Amino acid sequence: MKNWGNRLTALSGAMKAKVNKSRKSAIALTAAAVLAAGGTHPAAADSEQLTTVYYVYIDGNYAGTVLDKESIQSEVAQQVEKAQESYDYELSAGADISYIPEQVFNTNIKTEESQVLKEVAEVGVSTEAAGIVIDGETAVYLETMEEAEAVLEKFKLQYASEKELDGLEAYKQAEESEETLPPLEKNEERLTKAGMAEEVKAEEMKADPKLILSEEEAFKLLNKGTLAEKKYKVQEGDVLGKIAAKHDLDLNKLLALNPGMKEDSIVKVGQEVNVTVLEPMIHAVIEKEIYKKEKIAFEKEVIEDSSMFKGDTKVKQEGKDGVKGITYKITEQNGVPVQKAAISEKVLEEPVKEIVIKGTKVIPSRGDGSFAWPADGGYISSKLGYRWGKMHKGIDIARPSSRTISAADNGKVVSAGMTGDGYGKKVIIDHQNGYRTLYAHLDSIDVKVGQTVPKGTKIGMMGSTGDSTGVHLHFEVYKNGSLKDPLKYVNR
Repeated sequence: MKNWGNRLTALSGAMKAKVNKSRKSAIALTAAAVLAAGGTHPAAADSEQLTTVYYVYIDGNYAGTVLDKESIQSEVAQQVEKAQESYDYELSAGADISYIPEQVFNTNIKTEESQVLKEVAEVGVSTEAAGIVIDGETAVYLETMEEAEAVLEKFKLQYASEKELDGLEAYKQAEESEETLPPLEKNEERLTKAGMAEEVKAEEMKADPKLILSEEEAFKLLNKGTLAEKKYKVQEGDVLGKIAAKHDLDLNKLLALNPGMKEDSIVKVGQEVNVTVLEPMIHAVIEKEIYKKEKIAFEKEVIEDSSMFKGDTKVKQEGKDGVKGITYKITEQNGVPVQKAAISEKVLEEPVKEIVIKGTKVIPSRGDGSFAWPADGGYISSKLGYRWGKMHKGIDIARPSSRTISAADNGKVVSAGMTGDGYGKKVIIDHQNGYRTLYAHLDSIDVKVGQTVPKGTKIGMMGSTGDSTGVHLHFEVYKNGSLKDPLKYVNR
């Protein structure tokens, strides 16, 4: 319809130029006839025959001069009659055709019947209808104003219920009368504004009957911007990224157009993929207030206490989240939030700080939980795991810089001496925090049972006593009686 309007505008300019030229010709012709008749001599004037011509205008634009306006009217009537066979609407000419008569002396009158008939034939037909006008441009035609208004109402109701719109009226009335509205409850919403981002209105107007849509079609067009969504048939070698690029889409947009598809979805040859980017013709703008109760996270304070062992903690005061009430102003466009701002906030319950006491005291009989490398360098010759058909319970460390073996952490010696279990000379240290460490195949032992040993204290020399294949340290770690992989605990 917009193209049709542009065509008429262009035609209007051309016709204005023609009418000026034709009118000048008519005036010149009339003046010449008067002069030829001998000025104003009554007898001469009476002897000439006057003829009526018609200046034809289409929508106010000059189309041409004709002698017989009935031929034009007949052409219009035929067009209307023919079109009436296809439509139930009451039809008329597709433009306003008017005639201005003028009497001229019958001296070589130049008329333009064929030109006018041609232009009239292009006018088509129209019927009384209603248009939805968006920012000054008619976008959708319906049969009646009632239908147009119903479509606009249906569009709005997608994003605000009738109850919410009734509440909006109450809100406006309260604002005008400066009344105080009751406070919102938790998660309660209240509309404060509803409208369109564009200037939208329904107007009565004439329209080409083939452009008139049903309510359903008009509603779909307003929502999607098109009545026909384009589908693409997958070709050999296509992947989603390639299809998106072909249609100037990014992959995320393509996935959004095809619910159920994922980035790694495999498409098959012949499968149809939607590639139409839908853009609504109008945008409902809704402003609302919503009241939320949100938690205020409590703070945590740690107080160090040198009288408590390192690694020990106790809660002096339990923490508790607070509660605040916040009223947000939210702006939505076609149901999608585009702006959110807190317009009021009140603390309903103050948070309670959590206070934790943390021990810092370190004594030799209690480990701090971090283990030092028990040898002077060396490398791991065997790890925890099955070996030669049986479980190897620790790690073996061989080829050290020196053969000194040290306590991996603070603790108390609970075993020291030669055993008959294959470990040879071994030392076991209880670190008083759930951990124990074992040092086996020692050549000599420098500590005794019950002795407190700080981390790094020499406890013996590396050797090859017991079931051993060479000089090395066999080292094991236990936590609460369960065997652990030493490599997850020692810091080399």
